[in-house]
Amino acid sequence: MTARTPDSGLESLERRYERIERFLPGLLLAVPLIPYVLVFHPTAGAFWITVGVAAATGAWITWLVYLHPRWTERRWLMGIYFAGLIAFIAVLTVRSPWFAFFYWFGFLYAFRYLTGAWRWVGTAVVAVFFAMAQTGGFHRPDAATVVIWVLVACVDVVLAGAFTLLGVRSEEQNRARKGMIADLAEANHRLEEMIAENTGLQAQLLVQAREAGAGDERQRMAREIHDTLAQGLTGIVTQLEAAQQTASDAERERRIDNAKRLARDSLAEARRSVQALRPQALEDSRLPEALADEVARWSATSGVAGEVETTGVARALHPEIEVTLLRVAQEALANVAKHAGASRAGVTLSYMEDVVSLDVRDDGAGFDRASVGESSASESPASGGFGLIAMRQRVSRLAGQLEIESEPGAGTAVSASLPAIPLGESK
Repeated sequence: MTARTPDSGLESLERRYERIERFLPGLLLAVPLIPYVLVFHPTAGAFWITVGVAAATGAWITWLVYLHPRWTERRWLMGIYFAGLIAFIAVLTVRSPWFAFFYWFGFLYAFRYLTGAWRWVGTAVVAVFFAMAQTGGFHRPDAATVVIWVLVACVDVVLAGAFTLLGVRSEEQNRARKGMIADLAEANHRLEEMIAENTGLQAQLLVQAREAGAGDERQRMAREIHDTLAQGLTGIVTQLEAAQQTASDAERERRIDNAKRLARDSLAEARRSVQALRPQALEDSRLPEALADEVARWSATSGVAGEVETTGVARALHPEIEVTLLRVAQEALANVAKHAGASRAGVTLSYMEDVVSLDVRDDGAGFDRASVGESSASESPASGGFGLIAMRQRVSRLAGQLEIESEPGAGTAVSASLPAIPLGESK
């Protein structure tokens, strides 16, 4: 597709000049016939001969220049054309000096259609006939007349050549300027196409970003539901089943109270998850204290003894780092209570220079990882493995590592390592 160049007053003026230039040679060949008749009083035969020469000259120009403009690119053909034009000018000079007005087109065509030194040769030949016309026309020459013709021709060459060369150079610069404008218009057109294409790509990226955001949000909600509602409901069911089986009224009341507390805590955590807030345990406490409180509540609910140990210098970390470590601890402890049959569990939080790690160990039954499989390595084979998937997603999203070690009869150890990103720095 060709870009359309913007129009301006200069382009319109040039088009008008080109139209005028097409008819001006004919006009300058016709008008001199009037003074020719008034001054020389030619016979009818001589008059029509002069009219025929003038008409032939106009036809010569029209045929080669205006009816076949592509021929002007053939330099050898233009040489023939200019030689013919010189012949017509010579005859016109003999017929009447008033045709000198037309000779200006001879200067113009010499610089337009000839090249190199031939331009000046053609200009000099036209200037000779122009000088003859200026001094009264062609007549029997003598020494003085020839000198006058040469002097006037030299002046005509300088003046006509200078002005014609200036016009031709201006025309060449104008063509170059038009070419630059056309190139700029084409570049602008391509730029508009690129902008339109980029707009479409941006729209696609926005759609993909919204879809990706929706997918991330679904995964986040799935993890939060598993870490809050699912674990809370599991704990509530466990407490109510224990209360139903116990014969002691005091123990039954304790189990029911635990179930109520778990229901309230799960509801509060679910609301915070929907609002994408930090867990309540981290709002009012640092991570070591939050882990200690979580282990204490878990121990009271599950009946399994638990202890917490912190090594290294505890410091505030990026909120997502702390939330991830807390959720991993909650999931690992929930699996201990559901599947391990353990009597003790330990949680160790280790602060190192660039890494913070969380280890959850139990002395339960353990399992054979080769027989259970990776998809449910921290849960029972029937549990579906979503707890491990959620833990891995949380840890890997923060460029961390999750490892699980277990043997039958030797308990299980879950270890999560994350970059120790200080509070206030982005991930």
